[in-house]
Amino acid sequence: MPREERVFSICDAVIDIIAALFSISSKELRNPSRSTADIARVRQIAMYVAHVTLALSMRDVGAGFGRDRTTVLYACHQIEDMRDDLEFDRIVQTAERVISAAFGISDEDANEAGR
Repeated sequence: MPREERVFSICDAVIDIIAALFSISSKELRNPSRSTADIARVRQIAMYVAHVTLALSMRDVGAGFGRDRTTVLYACHQIEDMRDDLEFDRIVQTAERVISAAFGISDEDANEAGR
């Protein structure tokens, strides 16, 4: 499978999994226009997890989510800043664990990759 197709496939899977995790429509996460703040935040978490947990470049995540690389950069900064809140951090950790499990990434693999 060509690299670009693989990236789109991975991002599609992340979108579907995160949408199910947060009980929202994956269609809403894929919507190219602006969304409600809640939907946008879930999309930011999905982009963050795709970048951090799956080690996709911001450019690849942007392409896979139909967004620009700078949008992914902004999302990652937002999520990192919000992780100081323990409840929010637990939500992000759950998303990271679910994505890791879905893609067969063990805690040991993640630690070796510096994630």
